[in-house]
Amino acid sequence: MSHVLVISTSLRAKSNSDILTEHLVEGAKAAGHEVECISLKGKTIQFCRGCLACQKTQKCVLRDDAADIAEKVLRSDTLVFVTPIYYYEMSGQMKTLLDRLNPLYAADYAFRKVYMMSVAAEDEAHVPEKAVSGLEGWVDCFEKAEFAGSLFCGGINDPGEAALRKEEQDEAYAFGKSLQ
Repeated sequence: MSHVLVISTSLRAKSNSDILTEHLVEGAKAAGHEVECISLKGKTIQFCRGCLACQKTQKCVLRDDAADIAEKVLRSDTLVFVTPIYYYEMSGQMKTLLDRLNPLYAADYAFRKVYMMSVAAEDEAHVPEKAVSGLEGWVDCFEKAEFAGSLFCGGINDPGEAALRKEEQDEAYAFGKSLQ
């Protein structure tokens, strides 16, 4: 199978995103994938300065945790971004990380499939659309990669609430198991 990198972007303690990520990871492992999970909690990721030096060197001029994450993204076959939905969009820390992955555009990256799981207090079907569109735009910049699917778990608000939500846990597990 493939090497799957899961990046959980929630910074909240007892994050519903992290709870559901655990189930996604279990499903991916059950499908035979090698899975690595990174949380952005405690990571320092500065804003991209737009200098574009990375296009020549494949390295960012900024020195923080984004460089190590980018190296893991570069070597992974499959990427899964997990984000809480804030104001109908991906978390700011996820967007900042995507911007900081700019050195990968000119690199020989391994990933071919990119997925998203999102979690929100609202539960209407349209809630994740802008977040999905944002990630699709990022993926469109990588000719060899494709956006392969998403899972939205809505109606989950209070810290730790996902631990009580069997249906969403099962959906996250099935989503992990379906990764390619």
